[in-house]
Amino acid sequence: MKTRWHLAKSIIYVALSSIFFASSSVAQSQPREAGEPEAATGYVEKQAFVANDYMVVAANPYASWAGKNILQQGGSAIDAAVAVQSMLSLVEPQSSGIGGGAFILYWDNENKVLHTFDGRETAPKAVNSHWFMKGNTPMKWIDAVVGGKSVGVPGAMRALEMAHQEFGVLPWNKLFDDTITTATEGFKVSPRLARLVALDYHPGLREFPSSATYFFPAGIPLQEGSIRKNRHLAKTLQGIAENGVDYLHTGELAEKIVKAVNSASINPGSITLEDLASYTPVKRDPVCGLYRDYQICGMAPPSSGGVNVFQLLKMLEGFELNEFSPSSVEFANLYTQASANAYADREKYIADSDFTNLPYAALINDAYLSRRAEEISADKPWRRARAGSPYDTAMLTAGVNMEQPNTSHISIVDSKGNAISMTTSIEFMFGSGLMVGGFLLNNQLTDFSFNPVQSRFPVANRVEPGKRPRSAMSPTMVFDENNELSVVVGSPGGSRIVSYVAQTLIGVLDMGLDIQQAINLPKITNRNDYTALEAGTPIAELEAPLQALGHNVRVVDLNSGLHGIQVQDGKLIGGADPRREGIAVGR
Repeated sequence: MKTRWHLAKSIIYVALSSIFFASSSVAQSQPREAGEPEAATGYVEKQAFVANDYMVVAANPYASWAGKNILQQGGSAIDAAVAVQSMLSLVEPQSSGIGGGAFILYWDNENKVLHTFDGRETAPKAVNSHWFMKGNTPMKWIDAVVGGKSVGVPGAMRALEMAHQEFGVLPWNKLFDDTITTATEGFKVSPRLARLVALDYHPGLREFPSSATYFFPAGIPLQEGSIRKNRHLAKTLQGIAENGVDYLHTGELAEKIVKAVNSASINPGSITLEDLASYTPVKRDPVCGLYRDYQICGMAPPSSGGVNVFQLLKMLEGFELNEFSPSSVEFANLYTQASANAYADREKYIADSDFTNLPYAALINDAYLSRRAEEISADKPWRRARAGSPYDTAMLTAGVNMEQPNTSHISIVDSKGNAISMTTSIEFMFGSGLMVGGFLLNNQLTDFSFNPVQSRFPVANRVEPGKRPRSAMSPTMVFDENNELSVVVGSPGGSRIVSYVAQTLIGVLDMGLDIQQAINLPKITNRNDYTALEAGTPIAELEAPLQALGHNVRVVDLNSGLHGIQVQDGKLIGGADPRREGIAVGR
């Protein structure tokens, strides 16, 4: 068994090196499918979908149709989101599920109020700031990701339940019917799921018996088009439908979660029944700011999305972005400079604000961002950015953490104009690899910075008991000058999410594209490290001119999974990322 684990670590390290570094010629010369493991499963051109009444955009057709079915019955956007998340747990288990966490924006159209629900996982009470340290040395990320040590207390279903209690229309127990039926009768395995299982990058799937049996029946990876049943998940969802989310967080199922985490054959953890029972989602104030004639709103910390998406846009507000081609050198240079500034601030300042006590308002202050924008120009050579100084004294330092691109985003608008923007995740593809009750447990604790101290100062995103790890998940809503909903959008993509969402908003708000056209744009990212250009697209041709401007350029497959809805002239325009399997449906 040790031999298998060490071999598997070697395999996964090679795979992940293409995600984080993409430095070898092999990584750059492979076809799209050989790029990031949770993304490179093909590219299918998609057209905008237009509806008049309601719309759901989710990462798998089963999930989109489950949400539509709820809206057809007169359900609200939050009702549909519960149905979509439960179905994603079945048909897209590599990306999200009831064993993970979520950030939810809910637009109450009648009262014109935006609510946000923080369902991010929390660290068990038994952890400490050296949880991922071996002596004075941080664990390698690859050594920490699999097994019980990385599992955070799940929060997605608690957050959905809280939102449903306030804004639900249909009975809670009716929202799981489609998934329970599909899990019992079987679903057709998608090409994406089949490919990701076949890649065999996650050693936990074969190491842990429940996962091995499910994803490798008779030792063979799940096959595309085969019918897969999940009666354990059907039982779990039936229990949640009848008893509420207490069924997940207390009782027999909670005992199974604790046992699976604490007795894992790889990296046993230390989670308790009290950790599960005491989990509480948090209603937070949204992060909102004015960009041109629009109000941009997102999640507050521990999400960095609300702050960093707005920062990136606001630093570019002084430029006439509509005069640039989205694949021009000028736009790419401006965009990556703004992005570098935002990510520098992210690393130093953003973490669970319940622990840091750093007010995020200082980071989106107009005067502060105007000073940051002065550092940007279209012909300026690119240089690594330093964090700004939005606080009088900030005895914190930047910390590095790995965020994986394995997440899912849901955008919904119901017939009354209420809307959901929800990003949901279990972190690495297939999470920790531990499967309980027919669903996978997350490995979100690896979103913390492993080293709690750098340069003698504490790292804001260090591990602490009960703390929520920082996340780049960026569910976003945009409102026009009349406070009417204009755009609902979000994406998976690990720490690149901020960039994917901001670039899409520029496409819609500055360049006049519809939401699908903006989602289709060739992707460019810079996380204050290197400039990544999407392979196989026109933007890859910028490699040489950007290098001449000082950029370290890597042409790689990029793994967005944007799902958005644009509200325009009384119509709903839906967009789904051609890089994944999602679809927009509605009426």
